[in-house]
Amino acid sequence: MIFRCRNRPINRTFYFYPARYSTDEGDTMNRILQPINDEQFGFTEAQHLLRRAGFGGRAEQVAMLQRQGIDGAVDHLVEYSRIDWDAPQETFDADLKRPPTAEERAAWRQARKDNDAEELERLKKIRQQSDREDRKQARLLQRWWLRRLAESPRPLEEKLVLLWQGHFAVNYRGVKDSYLLHKQNEFFRKHAMQFAALAKGIVHDPAMLIFLNNDRNRKGRPNENLARELMELFTLGVGHYTENDIKEGARALTGYTRRDNDFAFNRRQHDTGNKQILGTRSAYDGDSFVSLLLKQPACSRFIAAKLYDHFVMDLTDPAPSDRDKVIAALAEVIRRSRYDLKPALKALFSSKHFYSAAVMGAKIKSPVELTIELIRTLEPGDYEEKPVLDALRMMGQDLFNPPNVAGWPGGRAWINTSTLFVRQNLATYLITGHRPDRGRYRARSQPYDAMALLRDLPNRTPEAAVTHLTDLLLGAAANSNRRAQLRQFLTDRKDKIANDSIIAMLLLITAMPEYQLC
Repeated sequence: MIFRCRNRPINRTFYFYPARYSTDEGDTMNRILQPINDEQFGFTEAQHLLRRAGFGGRAEQVAMLQRQGIDGAVDHLVEYSRIDWDAPQETFDADLKRPPTAEERAAWRQARKDNDAEELERLKKIRQQSDREDRKQARLLQRWWLRRLAESPRPLEEKLVLLWQGHFAVNYRGVKDSYLLHKQNEFFRKHAMQFAALAKGIVHDPAMLIFLNNDRNRKGRPNENLARELMELFTLGVGHYTENDIKEGARALTGYTRRDNDFAFNRRQHDTGNKQILGTRSAYDGDSFVSLLLKQPACSRFIAAKLYDHFVMDLTDPAPSDRDKVIAALAEVIRRSRYDLKPALKALFSSKHFYSAAVMGAKIKSPVELTIELIRTLEPGDYEEKPVLDALRMMGQDLFNPPNVAGWPGGRAWINTSTLFVRQNLATYLITGHRPDRGRYRARSQPYDAMALLRDLPNRTPEAAVTHLTDLLLGAAANSNRRAQLRQFLTDRKDKIANDSIIAMLLLITAMPEYQLC
């Protein structure tokens, strides 16, 4: 259950902007991010909040959020550090891809010098075995994160980790070290609400340094990859820097490398000279370079737009009329909170804009959102993790493997004829245990109990069951035509309200185009 927490009172006092804002600025924030009230926060709105700030949940969880009122519900999700949780534990080997010892390097040199083919082959096999073990650990890492996504009582935490995995994107193909990916994932989780800490920490992150070749960035031979992506994809966005800023930023990042699993600063390879970046001149290093980027007005707006895209509506979709004003207001909150994201997220999740008709039921679920919502809402029982992870890969969102440094594409790119087929098959598998690739039903310790979804429904008529399940699974995307079709489907069945009938109806609902939206 996602509502188990410490015995702490919920602070229902909510401020849309820090107290140091001027009255005029505060009035502007309130006009743009005007909150809804408890009377406007019904079951559909609570379900929308849980889907967007998390991955959905059972009807009783949605109802509990609704009873807390808008301030309490938002506070519960955003202040997730109050919630105790014994997370799935897994030990990952930090030494699978360790650098060779002095003795091992000497053995390689001697074998090459002696042209000892047998010894070279032996040493090569040792390295290949290490690579195989690391690939196996990478698959274990994916299972570990899948369990966290599906089980965490702090869903916003994991949704933020997913955001930063796609924002500061690296992949296993480019890093080839599963332990470093695990370390980065935990770094995202630790600082999920603090963008300044993320931006400053990412230039110290060994996985990022490898992926963007900054471990080869040396004085006199600067490598521009990290400096370019730091400005273009991580902080400012296109159009807010020059090519010369990239060159000078690369100089600032010289000597930022790693030693095995940790960051290392190579003073001899660092360019200590002055650099001209964004109109300022100083002897910047990587840390002061990032601090300069965070001071730029473009940075807070860029991150506000990123939050909007992740939680509200894809920026590539037709925009609500007030979208730009909302993003500008969020940017101001972010800037004044010094990149603490809690005030901005609280304001966003409480705003009338967030619950407007243009926003609710209008965002395409990412593969991870679709998958984890199915698991959290339907609680399918003892599913296998491998076919779920395989489905995520086929749908285009392989955990720990964004396609490139720009991250996962998102939005309408998630949907095509192939991915829709996989989406439907995944839902079928989680509901029935049927794996299309094997053409048979997987043995379950117990069959799926679909009637559990109706446990709190006092009047189990076809009409009541359809209303309950479409409210839960389709939310704002539910419409009268779909409800009528499903009522007729149940009415025509001999066993109208029975486990097999409800399973069949779940398969129909999850195959609907509306189910792809949240």
